[in-house]
Amino acid sequence: MSRRTGAQVPAPRLQPVVLGGDVGAYSLARTFHEAYGVRSVVVSSVSTGLVRHSRILENVVEPGIDDGPTVVRRLRAIAEQHPGTDRVLLGSADWLVRTIVENRAQLEDLYTIPYVDVATLDRVTDKVLFGELCAELGIDHPATVVHDVQAGGTPDTSGLRFPVIAKAADTAAYHLVEFPGKKKVFTVDTPVELADLLARVQASGYQGRFVVQDLIPGDDSGMRILTCYSDASGKVRFSAFGHVLLEEHTPGALGNPAGIITGHDAQIAAQAVRLLEHLGWTGYANFDLKYDPRDGRTVFFELNPRLGRSNFYITAGGRNTAELYVREHVQGLDPLPDGAADHLTEPHLYTVLPRWLLRRYVADPALRARTRALGRAGRVTNPLWYRAETDPRRLAYLAVAQANQVRKYRRHYPHGDA
Repeated sequence: MSRRTGAQVPAPRLQPVVLGGDVGAYSLARTFHEAYGVRSVVVSSVSTGLVRHSRILENVVEPGIDDGPTVVRRLRAIAEQHPGTDRVLLGSADWLVRTIVENRAQLEDLYTIPYVDVATLDRVTDKVLFGELCAELGIDHPATVVHDVQAGGTPDTSGLRFPVIAKAADTAAYHLVEFPGKKKVFTVDTPVELADLLARVQASGYQGRFVVQDLIPGDDSGMRILTCYSDASGKVRFSAFGHVLLEEHTPGALGNPAGIITGHDAQIAAQAVRLLEHLGWTGYANFDLKYDPRDGRTVFFELNPRLGRSNFYITAGGRNTAELYVREHVQGLDPLPDGAADHLTEPHLYTVLPRWLLRRYVADPALRARTRALGRAGRVTNPLWYRAETDPRRLAYLAVAQANQVRKYRRHYPHGDA
């Protein structure tokens, strides 16, 4: 369903350019198209099914997207192909945002770049530094042990209870290495298993640190998501909270929300505001959180310096994310229209799965019933199914992709409630 949630002031010269080829990149392109009717240029390392044969974007394939100078040359060439436009440059992953920020001096004469500087980026995207910041500001955060991978050995985990969660502190550096069994996030059952994992990571050449954290009990429905927008003065103007129903369980996408119900939590939003305004943050920040049933806290895991992979939950929930960027950075207006709420006000269901499949794997009966009710009320959105997309080749791809979701969940998450 197309909802033009903004665009009261036309932006006829707007030209979005997005680095990435995943569902997050496509969602950004759809958001711009819904609000302003423009086709984004999406630059990806390969032509993925998510962006191939789309009528709302132009896909540019750049195999050297990992290389800063190569990306700069490509982006400058794209700008030359769109003269007289207001070009906005975005990245759909942490490492792509870092590429943009680190090459800002070679790009900002041609593009609006709505991201923080490198120093601020470093402070929050390193999970160790983020944890220290949470401790400093009294923000709920899980018990954590930090390990220098290249120093070897194993960390002292005597203060943690196995199983534990293990993940790279520097996601941008981690993206560049490969090793057998690589995942975004690991659940580790024993100290011996942890030692084996860290040895494999060390052999891969990863130079950053690894974070070993208390595993918060509970299934996927304990996860929460929060996205905030801070204006150019560093004041948080908008927040979008969501209750995650189910996550993806394939190794490459582990931990990404597959279903979200939007809502509002003033206490959690207040903690995020305290952190972001302490930093002087500008633009979007996306937080991963989880509810801990042992003490009732909702703990902050990390901050992503961008709109997340599942960013369309915000646009679907009633606030077009592109509009805030465009109003402030292109049109010189207040990022929110007059009278707009500072948070999402109505529940909406976001899902990348067929609704029946989502319900099958949501463990909590009350959440399953709520999911069904939102679907029956028509308050549900899958970001990939968009009425503007009419190419039969894309529709065929999406049909196959949805069928594959069924096989993936049976393989990687077999304990659904039939």
